Amino acid sequence: MTIVYRPAREADVNEIASVYVETWRNTYAGSLPDKVLLTMSIGRQAASWAKSIRRGDEIIQVAEDSEAGIVGVGSCGVNRSRRANFKGEIYTLYVASDYQNQGIGEGLLASMFEALQAAGHDSAMVWVLSDNPARFFYETVGGRRAGDRDEKIWGVTLQEIAYGWDDLKRARIADGRLNRHAWVGGDD
Repeated sequence: MTIVYRPAREADVNEIASVYVETWRNTYAGSLPDKVLLTMSIGRQAASWAKSIRRGDEIIQVAEDSEAGIVGVGSCGVNRSRRANFKGEIYTLYVASDYQNQGIGEGLLASMFEALQAAGHDSAMVWVLSDNPARFFYETVGGRRAGDRDEKIWGVTLQEIAYGWDDLKRARIADGRLNRHAWVGGDD
């Protein structure tokens, strides 16, 4: 398996949508209303991702396996919260179930950190549902808890936790992996 991390292209949208819908259904079953997950459509998601790629107002990266195609997707850009001290934000990061726990999420996050730096953002945060077991991934790759909030969507109030990195340059190491000790306000 050879994984390449690269910017998404419009030709990728069907594969991106497939990863997105599959991971949402697996990750959020029991957290989000069944109706939300069951009515998700690869076609609608592909159209949404295509629109985002064309607009170019967010950075979209993919993890592509040389044999299987797109196995992960992430998006990031300027921090959408005016109250946060972080310049950038990771909006999404999803890796297909069969490819999880193989370092692909870490590589995808590192590629987004690199892209955020190139766009002039020296720090970043991510919001994740508190009952999502994948949230611990952000702790293992050097993110530090930076806040929490309640978000009401689809008639459900969900608790979210923020993880942050105050120095993206320090958060990445040379081989594309993440520095697991680059805590917000911490020392190496």
